[in-house]
Amino acid sequence: MTTQTFRPSETYEQALDRAARMWGIEPGYGDTWGGQHVTSPETKKAILGALGVPAATREELDRAIEDRLWDEWNRLLPPVAVLGEKERTIPLHVPLALADSQADLVIRWENGEVERRAIALSTLQNSGRAELRGAWFVRKEAPVAQDAPLGYHEVEVTLPDAGPRSASMRLILCPDRAYVPPAIRDGKRAAGLAVALYGLRSQRNWGCGDLSDLDAMLDWLAEDLGVGFIGLNPLHAIPNRQPFNTSPYLPSSAFFKNPIYLDLERIEDFRNSARAQALFSRAEIQSEIEALRGSEFVEYERVHALKLRGLKLAFLNFLREFRGESPRGAEFREYVEREGELLDRFATWCALDEWIHRRQPDCWVWPDWPDEWRNPDSTATRLFREKHWRSVLFHKYVQWQLDLQLEAVQAQARRKGLSIGLYHDLALATDRCGADLWAHRPFYVSGCRVGAPPDGFSPKGQDWSFPPPDSEHHRETGYRRFAEAIRANCRHGGALRIDHVMRFSRLYWIPEGMDATQGAYVRDRCDDLLHILALESVREKVAIVGEDLGTVTTEFRQALDRFGLFGYRVLYFEKNDRGEFRPPREYTRQALVAATTHDLPTLAGFWLARDVEARHDAGLLHDEAAYRRQLAERAGEKQKLLDLLFALGLLPDWCPRKAEQMPELTGELHNALVGFLASTPSALLALNQEDLTKETEQQNLPGTTGEYPNWRRKMRLSVEQLRSEPAARDFTLMLRHWLERTGRLNG
Repeated sequence: MTTQTFRPSETYEQALDRAARMWGIEPGYGDTWGGQHVTSPETKKAILGALGVPAATREELDRAIEDRLWDEWNRLLPPVAVLGEKERTIPLHVPLALADSQADLVIRWENGEVERRAIALSTLQNSGRAELRGAWFVRKEAPVAQDAPLGYHEVEVTLPDAGPRSASMRLILCPDRAYVPPAIRDGKRAAGLAVALYGLRSQRNWGCGDLSDLDAMLDWLAEDLGVGFIGLNPLHAIPNRQPFNTSPYLPSSAFFKNPIYLDLERIEDFRNSARAQALFSRAEIQSEIEALRGSEFVEYERVHALKLRGLKLAFLNFLREFRGESPRGAEFREYVEREGELLDRFATWCALDEWIHRRQPDCWVWPDWPDEWRNPDSTATRLFREKHWRSVLFHKYVQWQLDLQLEAVQAQARRKGLSIGLYHDLALATDRCGADLWAHRPFYVSGCRVGAPPDGFSPKGQDWSFPPPDSEHHRETGYRRFAEAIRANCRHGGALRIDHVMRFSRLYWIPEGMDATQGAYVRDRCDDLLHILALESVREKVAIVGEDLGTVTTEFRQALDRFGLFGYRVLYFEKNDRGEFRPPREYTRQALVAATTHDLPTLAGFWLARDVEARHDAGLLHDEAAYRRQLAERAGEKQKLLDLLFALGLLPDWCPRKAEQMPELTGELHNALVGFLASTPSALLALNQEDLTKETEQQNLPGTTGEYPNWRRKMRLSVEQLRSEPAARDFTLMLRHWLERTGRLNG
């Protein structure tokens, strides 16, 4: 049993180090070159200041440390207890003088049942004690039944002999492992195709891939390809403004979806609206749709504006139904009630953003709004919501329609036999000028940005320019927002990718006024977060894939394995200490294997060094020497990969053995690379659509905005051509052959 006390620090440096440890600031980190970086006192002080910890003097730091310890021990219950299956006890902090008294315990279970019991504190196990400000405290562990139901419960404890003294907390009982599809548990492997939904071409969409396009692909995916899932880019709501606000990985809201993915012609209210049908049958509107459909890239602003016009007419038609007692009106009310405050705040932000921009065309982001509307809880915001209730309700209606269409696609995927169905993606970032920052500001830390330390990919580090989460506020509020974000993105899917899963352990914080080389890692409550992730995964029957690329500690990888999360294995990065590509047998089973990601070259682009050329054209390479060096490095990588493919017998003997003799991704090389990936023992395989159809350009070129058409590329073949074009048929047969040969064929 440990004993905690507080003693004043001897020096400012000692106090600063103690405070940094207490608030989770790591003393340093190892880089990808094997070097060690020590967190500077200036960085520690700046991060502590962002967290609200005064750090100017030793006395201030000591006072903050003592206050934090006092707040912990003088509190009968913590704000939340997240418990797994093995250790199920509720921690109680009790004054030593009351250590042998009685406590009254009330547990309000999630299902509405209530358990009441009296506990003799003397019978409980002691797990710690503290002496603070002349008072002694002891930590007692109150057991929870091992068969208690999983879920979110409420606990209240009263000490009758202390005045009485009462406290309440949230109790979250979780499984120790995330959900794994039954076939994977039985040792089988699965495969899927990953698509950029916005980039789907079809003969019927309005210039941007939509959920009906996705629906139309299901027959091909199930019958011809034989895959078990289809991977999607994050569908999060974004501003849809080019070129800065089109990234699906920088959402305005991680809880709600982007309206451009709606198929308006699938919406009953749109079809039944005489005004909508009259407007959208006009020659100029049809001409705009045709132009958007035929455009080389997705034109976000035009597509969004067009769909909003149609959605508003559909909503006006629906309002009559909503005011009555129709079944659809009741269904919408149920949806609004279920989504609660999250939807109310998001819809209010959307309505305010539209209204303010209409009145002030140069005002694009909420930090530039008039002061009275920057706070979601202000009187002005409440009055706006009441006065403009139709506008607020409209944005709730839009999200309802997205939910309905997404639900229908997942249901259709399962009916078609896809064992997993939709594989969603949860972004790490949050747009600092978006809805979530406006609606839930206390959940973010101001004064710091999230990024990445220097590495071989970015020698000067990366500054992602969005605020880190406030771990303390998440804990104080019982992790409600965290659980809601996971739940919202698991909905209507069978798998969920967590972008930068290392976030659950630590994030790299860059203080304001410093660059990415001067940041530090700040720890989060990893065990709590992974347990809640496992709970939502099991409840929703959704497998979890953690994108664990880059600097990831061994301890955290072990935690991912322990919780049953699938890691991420990308061909380009899987190399041994000698820089050689690993053979398939060295890939881990508990992982998803892929050739590339949205930030990396496609297979054909890798072979042609299109990513190097794109960085050169965008001015990202400092000089011609860097450009030539990267081309030379790529030539070496290609040769190593080619040598491995020959050694594995994946290429026929008559193929050229020198990379320079194979200037492009030939059919034989394409077949060999897909076979390589399919042959790995990794439980999941995701092949990007671009890699199936040998497209050369990647979706995103990191470090660019207007210099490259990020997040706008459309697929070369339309949804209809995927089943009709001879070349597409060849690709399909090739992939299906490998899925059959390696036991990955769905069903």
